[in-house]
Amino acid sequence: MNWVLNPENLIALVTLTVLEIVLGIDNVVFISILSGKLPAEQRARGRRTGLGLAMFLRIGLLMALGWVTRLTAPFFTVLGNEISGRDLILLGGGLFLIAKATYEIHHKLEDEQAGAVTGPAASFAAVIAQILVLDIVFSLDSVITAVGMAQHLGVMITAVVLAVFFMMAFAGPIGEFVERHPTVKMLALSFLLLIGMALVADGLDQHIPKGYIYFAMGFSVFVEFLNLRTSSRRHARHAGGSGAAAATGTT
Repeated sequence: MNWVLNPENLIALVTLTVLEIVLGIDNVVFISILSGKLPAEQRARGRRTGLGLAMFLRIGLLMALGWVTRLTAPFFTVLGNEISGRDLILLGGGLFLIAKATYEIHHKLEDEQAGAVTGPAASFAAVIAQILVLDIVFSLDSVITAVGMAQHLGVMITAVVLAVFFMMAFAGPIGEFVERHPTVKMLALSFLLLIGMALVADGLDQHIPKGYIYFAMGFSVFVEFLNLRTSSRRHARHAGGSGAAAATGTT
């Protein structure tokens, strides 16, 4: 634990923790959407289990840095692109994320608008299995970032643990907010499509700077926040006008 006394390591710890939280936001959104398909009494446990798995996966990958490094070695070449183990994981995860987000959007718009009867709640094991698949993809990205930011293993593991605990604290409110506002859920699913496409592009060595992605997501969240405020004010005025009319009618 001597690294704690090193100012450079402390600066790296704070910086890496913030980056891990930012990189984990998409993971929290995905976990919140999936856990929302569970019965109400299992949702909190689903979120905690999903984030706990993410933490242990990231720590395990950090402990196996040699294996993670070998993942970047090319396996074969397709149309001039060298494909490595990391690329295959990113491609598979990105395609899964695009397919899953598309399915959820279809279910949200087509089935519910058509008045279809909602099926039984998803099983806990099925939801955790889907979370685990995406945890592997997001954990790989997180670990590669950690290796590039810090040199001491203790700094990396501590940053991952702190980031996951922070996400656990806010996963519940985020999940409840997403479930309470259908437009926010649709926006979150659109983010997952965007992230999935970025993962596929990254797997094909077409790197999209994450700053562009986060700016687009942040701007969309800001616009949606304005929409929600405008909608709540409109509902408040409507409720006030209805109350006043009812009071006039009774006097």
